[in-house]
Amino acid sequence: MITDDAIINKILLIRGQKVMLDSDLAKLYGVETRRLNEQVKRNSERFPEDFMFQLAQDEYENLMSHFATSKRGGRRKIPYAFTEHGVLMVANFLKSEIATEVSLRIIRIFIKLREMLLTHKDILLKLEQIEKKMMLSNERTNQNEHDIQIIFNALKQLLNPPIEPREPIGFKTGATKK
Repeated sequence: MITDDAIINKILLIRGQKVMLDSDLAKLYGVETRRLNEQVKRNSERFPEDFMFQLAQDEYENLMSHFATSKRGGRRKIPYAFTEHGVLMVANFLKSEIATEVSLRIIRIFIKLREMLLTHKDILLKLEQIEKKMMLSNERTNQNEHDIQIIFNALKQLLNPPIEPREPIGFKTGATKK
């Protein structure tokens, strides 16, 4: 069984859209990438640009360098990226139980991601509105203002946690034992 985390890790942000690459979709659906792309080409009129697009050469190279993918032994063709609607359309052509089950899970995950993003944005907007009102009002004492500011800072940290630096992976050179 494929976990939600495994699916979420396959969702990328390209051109400001959440997408999944053809090879990742093919693995999830249990088919070869070549077969998936053949089906898409046969039904190309059902895949406008807001459903699917092919990556540009520089986007593909950037993606390969981001994931440290070798140019040799990998793909020979630039991948296609499928939006949420494209993922659902692909499942309509791959008429198998696995494709149906996986596509429903993928769509539910896309919906959850969108809901989480909207919730975070709404909370941040409300916080900023309250903070502005607080700054404009001169009827509070300094202590109350200080306490409220601490609360705002704590809430903002919860919504935007700092990214802690990781220790590099690999061999350490020049290390000496003590």
